Amino acid sequence: MTSIIFMGTPQFAVPILNALAENGYDILAAVTQPDKPVGRKHTLHASPVKVAAQALGVPVFQPVKLGKSPELDELIAMQPDLIVTAAYGQFLPTRFLDAARITAVNVHGSLLPKYRGGAPIQYSIINGDAETGVTIIQMVKQMDAGGMYAQAAIPLTRADDTGTAFDRLSILGRDLLLQTLPGIIDGTATMTPQDPERVTFSPNISKDQERLDFTLTATEIDQWVRGLRPHVGGWVMLNGQRVKLWAVTPLDTATEAAPGTVVSVGKKELVLAAGQGTTLQLDELQPAGKARQPISAYMNGAGRQLKVGQQVIIDGQE
Repeated sequence: MTSIIFMGTPQFAVPILNALAENGYDILAAVTQPDKPVGRKHTLHASPVKVAAQALGVPVFQPVKLGKSPELDELIAMQPDLIVTAAYGQFLPTRFLDAARITAVNVHGSLLPKYRGGAPIQYSIINGDAETGVTIIQMVKQMDAGGMYAQAAIPLTRADDTGTAFDRLSILGRDLLLQTLPGIIDGTATMTPQDPERVTFSPNISKDQERLDFTLTATEIDQWVRGLRPHVGGWVMLNGQRVKLWAVTPLDTATEAAPGTVVSVGKKELVLAAGQGTTLQLDELQPAGKARQPISAYMNGAGRQLKVGQQVIIDGQE
């Protein structure tokens, strides 16, 4: 039986971990990020991978930094045949990668060499890509730079956000890994090196990037809203109030109004000017301290004071 140390953190990794266990691989340990405080009471929450591993009866390790942890030597001593990672979230020491008898592989959520880094799925939505995918790569010291064993793609549409893409890619990655592992184990799988001239990066989204810029076009703003959703809500200062935008629709109508200006308003409608003369309909939003709500609920309350021609967002700022 092939032994594996599995490393992952978010829900993306859970179907992959479960499938490995269900297909007869010996999961020696699951390594995931430490429990994180959530909400106003800072209640500790376990990662989805920790919950799944505990349900499988797999020992769980949660080092703050693997390379400087006492757990590292314990994991190396397990001498796994394979190390498999899927959105773990930390760099792995070379001496740990070298502990795998066969190799260490990663299920990466992009069509490498495009989007190396921690937020490949988010950037595929933000940049309006027509497709995304997963790549099974050999892990090396440099981030997401290893040779590629296999790759598979799926189309992206306006119906997708980061959440739907995560779910679809998780299943795609699960199936592709299961197809690829036998060849890796018996030595028949081949690797294709990544073209260094085609490498792009997708660093983790910063807090500053969560603030939506209305000087962008309506289509670009929509892509940012969907790229940040559902884990993070992109926000603006709307008429002096911080508001998260959860769903918007780019419109075909053009305007000469400055970005952030009210173009059309009604009981169930709020249309704003965006960059380059484009217009954007707000569909679902969330004022600070309140629940998510459809635009009709907002226009029934705080939105009643808004008027056509009023610039409620100034250059993406207050």
